[in-house]
Amino acid sequence: MKNEVGKSVIVITCGSLVYYHCAFRNSSLLSLLSDVLIVLLCSLAILGLLFRQLNISVPVDPLEWQISQDSANSIAACLANTIGAAESVLRVAATGHDKRLFLKMVICLYILSGVGRLLPGVTVAYAGLCLFCFYMLAENLQSSNSCNLRFFRSGTAAEQDNL
Repeated sequence: MKNEVGKSVIVITCGSLVYYHCAFRNSSLLSLLSDVLIVLLCSLAILGLLFRQLNISVPVDPLEWQISQDSANSIAACLANTIGAAESVLRVAATGHDKRLFLKMVICLYILSGVGRLLPGVTVAYAGLCLFCFYMLAENLQSSNSCNLRFFRSGTAAEQDNL
């Protein structure tokens, strides 16, 4: 549970930094990428010097940093499933077999078009990222509350059995 909350906090922090860099500084994504690589390079150099002073050995073999074949396959399968599901929904909406889905898609696209005209794209993307992270946090908190509630119910039932 804490791992999922940590992921959403990291994503919202990174998204905030990207939004600040692109929206307020009026910089490009290429500038952002180069700034990130410079910071990583300098941080790794400082850590390397620190570890050398403390006589700590650091593995530099890139083979130790690779992901497993199973992880790569699961990531590719998840991506393929997501793209396939989106493609099938768009195909059903485009053929007009499901009128309700077609109308929902048209309304959503008109709303997105209007929002896109009013706000810069970076702001819309950041707002979507924030909503997604808040959704993840709420879902994790809800699932942890239901687990805690089941735990407390089982604990009170065990106490009543002891009486």
